[in-house]
Amino acid sequence: MRIVVTGASGNVGTSLVRALAADDRVLDIVGLARRRPAWTADKLAWVQGDVADAPLESLFAGADAVIHLAWLIQPSRDQAVTHRANVEGSQRVFEAAAAAGAGALVHASSVGAYSPGPKDRAVDESWPTGGVESSFYSRHKVAAERALDRIEREHPALRVVRLRPGLIFKGEAGTEVRRLFAGPFLPSPLVRPRMLRVVPRISRLVFQGVHSADVAEAYRLAALEPAARGAYNVAADPVIDPGVLARELGALQLPLHAGAVRALTDLTWRLRLQPTPPGWLDMARAVPVMSSDRIRGELGWSPRHTALEALRELLEGMADGRGLDTPPLRRRGRGEEIAGGVGDRNPA
Repeated sequence: MRIVVTGASGNVGTSLVRALAADDRVLDIVGLARRRPAWTADKLAWVQGDVADAPLESLFAGADAVIHLAWLIQPSRDQAVTHRANVEGSQRVFEAAAAAGAGALVHASSVGAYSPGPKDRAVDESWPTGGVESSFYSRHKVAAERALDRIEREHPALRVVRLRPGLIFKGEAGTEVRRLFAGPFLPSPLVRPRMLRVVPRISRLVFQGVHSADVAEAYRLAALEPAARGAYNVAADPVIDPGVLARELGALQLPLHAGAVRALTDLTWRLRLQPTPPGWLDMARAVPVMSSDRIRGELGWSPRHTALEALRELLEGMADGRGLDTPPLRRRGRGEEIAGGVGDRNPA
């Protein structure tokens, strides 16, 4: 089988390439990346290109599956750039996969595509995907899903799968996650688990996590199993709330007012002290807890890491400055981030 992966050099992409390379059914992996990485893997051939303007149809010709992971989180201050990559780029990928006659199209959606929902019970894949309006990430995920709906209707012979994972963690993404969400002014050693003695308790700040390698396994199953179709939630246990996190870290809980935290997030973003606009907090508090029963029951997916194990690994990776030799994951000087305006442009 020949598999093409867009965004193959990132957090999930590098884990997915490893998972595909270990599968005897996969003979060739084509990794599309905006900048050619030094990192590589068995069966992998890199192609340099941007989903917003690369000749995708010829790249996808002969593909048994196209797995679309490419996505921009930064620059948070220039949504014309992120929209071009995330929405327009996704539309180009979907249309090219259909035109090229690919066997399957697997899209990386997100819990962020869901409309606000409950935190005290888990919802299945039928929950509405209207997103959270104040989050550009959520709006873009919704727009990509609507484009995928159209492709699915117009090309019934194309097997279409969309995965909606929770937060995705691994140690090798530590530097990237710190750069994308915390910025250059966070002292990395402070996020080491043994240093975290206080956990903020904010209403509805309840989330689900999953290890990057376990998400990669979900993508592998979605691409290679002929029965896989439609939407699948992907998350490991346990659901993480302030109490669960405080017990895991042996920390105290500090009650904080959500409105005050949002105002501080907005102020520090506007002052370019950190790169994350407040829409991310809105989305985290709004989206529902997901049930992963469908992917577990139909595809046999079972995570090897708990959500807390994955989060611990990420925090240690952030503290150690871990990464891989790909543009998104590599270690870099913090001066480069500051020069980039802390969210003004994507340095990857």
